[in-house]
Amino acid sequence: MSASSLTCTSLSFEWPDGTPVFDGLDAAFGTGRTGLVGANGSGKSTLLRIVAGELTPSGGSVRVTGEVGMLPQNVTLDTALRVDEVLGIAARRTALHAIEAGEVSEAHFEAVGDDWDVEERALAALGEVGLGHIGLDRTVGEVSGGESVLLRLAALLLRRPDVLLLDEPTNNLDLYARRRLHAAVAAWTGVLVVVSHDRELLDQVDQIADLHSGEITWFGGTFSEYREALAVEQEAAERTVRAAEADLRRQKRELVEAQVKLARRRRYGQKMAEEKREPKIVMGARKRAAQVSAGRHRAVHEERLAGARERLDEAVEAVRDDDEIRVDLPHTAVPAGRTVLTLLDLQPAHGARIRGGLDLRGPERVALVGRNGAGKTTLLRTIAGELPPVAGEVRAHVPLRFLPQRLDVLDDRLTVAENAARFAPEATANRVRARLARFLFRGARADRRVAGLSGGERFRAALAALMLAEPAPQLLLLDEPTNNLDMASVKQLTTALESYRGALVVASHDLPFLESVGITRWLLLEGGELEETEPGRLGRAGAERPPGSTA
Repeated sequence: MSASSLTCTSLSFEWPDGTPVFDGLDAAFGTGRTGLVGANGSGKSTLLRIVAGELTPSGGSVRVTGEVGMLPQNVTLDTALRVDEVLGIAARRTALHAIEAGEVSEAHFEAVGDDWDVEERALAALGEVGLGHIGLDRTVGEVSGGESVLLRLAALLLRRPDVLLLDEPTNNLDLYARRRLHAAVAAWTGVLVVVSHDRELLDQVDQIADLHSGEITWFGGTFSEYREALAVEQEAAERTVRAAEADLRRQKRELVEAQVKLARRRRYGQKMAEEKREPKIVMGARKRAAQVSAGRHRAVHEERLAGARERLDEAVEAVRDDDEIRVDLPHTAVPAGRTVLTLLDLQPAHGARIRGGLDLRGPERVALVGRNGAGKTTLLRTIAGELPPVAGEVRAHVPLRFLPQRLDVLDDRLTVAENAARFAPEATANRVRARLARFLFRGARADRRVAGLSGGERFRAALAALMLAEPAPQLLLLDEPTNNLDMASVKQLTTALESYRGALVVASHDLPFLESVGITRWLLLEGGELEETEPGRLGRAGAERPPGSTA
């Protein structure tokens, strides 16, 4: 049997409004695990949907050897479906039970075929993703959102398609579920293409396919190795740009010097003609020769200058647009030791109770971690004043701002500048624009309506509005900030938070991101309690603890 493969030849696609995504894309994916990376809007999810048959290309072709299975970015399941229906084994299971009960209808035997161990295989697939406890007769409505993603993955593992496509599979998964998905990816032996911003997941792959400017560049190895190779490549590209800029300056200088020399010769020739030191026929011949020489000289220098410009353009093209947010936020500073937040016997509407008291002091950076459904979002919304507590008290001693997962702090009808101005009503328009420029919304970009922004741009606009608000927030609450952000946007968020000098509370399942922003304190929501923990313990807990257990 031939090995599975996926080949895209001269693939083109554009949206109904005429916006192009690909134009003549060629790519081939063989057996092994491939991480497909690229900026938001580069076409990663679109490519997967074309391969899965959900979208039709405007040109070119997709050739797949074997069956394709896809786990989409947003998993939506009918809550009334039973687990065996999601797994696609309900009919075989019903027929099997009928045969076991003594019914010998031919239809039942046809339904079962040779799949007599279907239930055992299904339970094994559920166990592989950590869902062995839910059984086959439960309904989707009885499992969490993260478990429904794993349930769809279990259905794919049970089918064992030849080509498996995963689109941001760890979005909204807690640490435990992420570990299970990572293990399933590590064990995959067919063709696998995964789009993700989860750096830990991308370190499970065999190669990286970098989709940039409508073309794919291949890097052998994991995402960490890809980043190292890309950094070396970009450093070399930047050196080439500097060399090309120096060459361009030299060619401009030499052209100017040549023009000065030619001007001197013309003046000398004119002076000689005026003084009539040589016969007229000799001066005419000298003048014609000088004009030919000058024209040739000028052409040589202009050609060299044009070549230098072309080399500079090529060098600049090789350097990626990797702008970073660089902003100084002195007014967000909190003195060390100053109490910024106090929680007293707090009982939110859902989740953990904080028994006694909990204080945040100075510019602490706190990670709030725990399983999906543990109550992290509820706790943040209670601290922010959006939800009243059932009991206890929240005391914020400094100005605070909350950035929710939904990013609904922005008004879609307004521009980026108008949204930012809402949070700083005393600031002049020029001041607002100057601040937004530091968050990469320069010039006309600040006049774009929020409704038309990409996911990463929308997040950056919301972050800018909150961090530039007046009064300056000295306590910032972030709920799953890296969900749906590409690598460049996560890097921009990290650099922005490096400039933030206030206290920070972040709810996230993204451990590499949390470690990159300098977390100083880890709080775990588990079993209705809030307790201090360590990142090393989180990894073990996520991998070993069965769902529903307590610490």
